[in-house]
Amino acid sequence: MLRLTPLLIGTPLLLLIGGCGDTARLPVDTGYGPQPQLPAPNPSLIPTVNIAKAVGWPPGRQPTAAAGLQVKAFASGLDHPRTLLTLPNGDVLVAETNAPAKPDDNRGVRGWVMKRAMARAGAGVPSANRISLLRDGDGDGVAEIRTMLLENLNSPFGMALVGDQLYVANTDAIVRFPYREGDTRIDVPGVKVADLPAGPLNHHWTKDLIASRDGSRLYVTVGSNSNVAEHGMEVEENRAAVLEVDPASGATRLFASGLRNPNGLAWQPQSGALWVVVNERDEIGSDLVPDYMTSVKDGGFYGWPYSYYGQHVDERVKPPRPDLVEKALVPDYALGAHTASLGLTFYQGELLPPRYRNGAFVGQHGSWNRKPRSGYKVIFVPFDGQGRPAGPPQDILTGFIDEEKGEAHGRPVGVTVDKAGALLVADDVGNVVWRIAPAP
Repeated sequence: MLRLTPLLIGTPLLLLIGGCGDTARLPVDTGYGPQPQLPAPNPSLIPTVNIAKAVGWPPGRQPTAAAGLQVKAFASGLDHPRTLLTLPNGDVLVAETNAPAKPDDNRGVRGWVMKRAMARAGAGVPSANRISLLRDGDGDGVAEIRTMLLENLNSPFGMALVGDQLYVANTDAIVRFPYREGDTRIDVPGVKVADLPAGPLNHHWTKDLIASRDGSRLYVTVGSNSNVAEHGMEVEENRAAVLEVDPASGATRLFASGLRNPNGLAWQPQSGALWVVVNERDEIGSDLVPDYMTSVKDGGFYGWPYSYYGQHVDERVKPPRPDLVEKALVPDYALGAHTASLGLTFYQGELLPPRYRNGAFVGQHGSWNRKPRSGYKVIFVPFDGQGRPAGPPQDILTGFIDEEKGEAHGRPVGVTVDKAGALLVADDVGNVVWRIAPAP
């Protein structure tokens, strides 16, 4: 059985107020790009916990868009919006969701502490378990119609439309619903397509979803059941992975593995490759390990839990697997240590300036295991004509943190492009979907 060399646990109160752990020695920018700086691990007696208390947006406040862009609320008053899907007729679906019950995930002192720390970050609310439909019928950039398209789901996250079939990735299964263009409610029970790894532990519960271009296959992300396999590899079957599912039969196969907590699936328009953003491991210092985005190769292994960012061995994981480390692929582009990058979309619209064409927008939910904090913003990464990252990241939407008070007004998650070509951002603390368009 694989075991983790444990870090000792300190006083819960100290963890909650963030008065412990290490402080970053490198600027967060050094953890971005195709060749991030990777210093030696720096585990501390008590892990760094630096949570920005979730407070929401006060009246008159909103995030700040980059120069030349403007932001306004497309829809507000939502219930923990996480992911978005734009339908062909311009309607926007939003998954209002949160973690399911996970009775085995928060055992012991450390689990107790982390549960309360996540609640402080705004992640402790019950799941609404629904998908709402937002419609901007008059084209003014604000949704004037909101309806409950689907309800009584089980921590839904990923969504994909293939023809007249809407697929939803609940935390434990992919389900299918009939859809007709213009529908504002679906009352027909869903049909299960395939089971997904879940259970009473279900540490990383989000399951993102995308369909192949021809609709013949579905791809779904499944995060690990631990930080670095401290519960043993027997609970990690088909986890830390992207799975390929045949929607006709439900047959499932492992497409790529060693991806600790993948989310944000997207097709790169020039290369046609499948890309994903991945949250890397915690508790070896504020400078490690950078989250990343990468093209996903069929059969590829990306290191987790035995190594990170290619073949950098994680000495905590016993027994080691040098045979697997030797095969570990190096990710394409680092996204900064502990930024909790969750959303990914490639821009193919015409509304935003041409410099954004074919590049990647990434929603960075924000850190808990880094001092000072990282993430809490939306960034853009330019791509070249061959479909490869081509330059440093650019801040697109900032101002989610009140640095003076250490509070989070919002936390960006999923990103998508609406029918007009504006960027939409789900904010699960502010309970808003923000819309970014060119400034007047």
